[in-house]
Amino acid sequence: MSKNFAVIMAGGQGTRFWPESTVAKPKQYLNLVGDRSLLAQTLTRFGEVIPAAQRFIVTVESQYKLAKQHSQGELNSSGVILEPAGRNTAPCILLSIAALVEQGAALDDVVTIVPADHVILNEKGFQDIISKASRKARESDAIVTIGITPNFPHTGYGYIAKSQQLDNNFFTVDSFREKPDSKTATEYVKSGNYFWNAGMFVAKIGFLLNEFEQYAPETFSCYADLLKNINDPAKLKLTYESIPKESIDYAIMEKSKSVLVIPAAFDWNDLGSWDALESVVENSSGNTIVQAKHLFTSGAQGNIVFAPDQFVSLINVNDLIVVSNSKNVVVLPKQDAQKVKEVVTYLQEQSWGKEHL
Repeated sequence: MSKNFAVIMAGGQGTRFWPESTVAKPKQYLNLVGDRSLLAQTLTRFGEVIPAAQRFIVTVESQYKLAKQHSQGELNSSGVILEPAGRNTAPCILLSIAALVEQGAALDDVVTIVPADHVILNEKGFQDIISKASRKARESDAIVTIGITPNFPHTGYGYIAKSQQLDNNFFTVDSFREKPDSKTATEYVKSGNYFWNAGMFVAKIGFLLNEFEQYAPETFSCYADLLKNINDPAKLKLTYESIPKESIDYAIMEKSKSVLVIPAAFDWNDLGSWDALESVVENSSGNTIVQAKHLFTSGAQGNIVFAPDQFVSLINVNDLIVVSNSKNVVVLPKQDAQKVKEVVTYLQEQSWGKEHL
């Protein structure tokens, strides 16, 4: 019987969670929800559906120690796959497939590919959907993606347009849509025919390779060399740097005629910025206190606070994000949460800025 593998993509930088997310410790290694990092939660979320020995992480070399530290006991003993450089998700996934095959995975084995920084509290619901998606992928030549039913017209996500309904609540995919403007997003949600694209994919290894070969031939042409040189860092780097920088959506998903979608039967949040924590952290006296040693509030509502080991006082202020650590303090309105990236850009341009990144 074929096996189920998991590949967790964990090489991102997460600049929208600065100052807590830094180059030295990106978002996926932070304890933003609960007492374990997002990566650790992602690994254990698979439970018995995909055992620890069949779970792998793909990340960049600078994050190797962090990846090992946050995956103890929840990962294959050789389960950290190192990207020679960040080159988007299509090269990352092709490299991961080569690593799995080199370690003995068969072409009819199924691989589930997910990002490392999502928050999913309903682990049982997640496991049920992964099991269904894996069975469907094993039985058919198709890539199964997991769609999130939208509850408002979000403009920061890509969308998946569904088409014909199949058995067991699977749908054929009509098309993938890029991040829409507000008007288009509203139309998508009203129609009831669209899902948010969560970037979670399930497929047989051999079928994924076939799709690479058909729809991304320039990328696929490097596969044999990746497989051959997977344990030779210098040669692997040369090959990897020749692969086009493309997302898996652009390289395959938007072109493939064999994509199915199943709606997620679980909660989901991709934690795109500090304001997203409101939906996954319990409200306390009208504010979202992610971390703080002690707190005093008076006439303060709707604020988000992350200040480990510090006393925080909020007086007559509403709808702010307040983040403080040993090096930095940032305060901004919740509606401007995405603008944290502007601070990161500013610091990158300053001769003295590196110590704050």
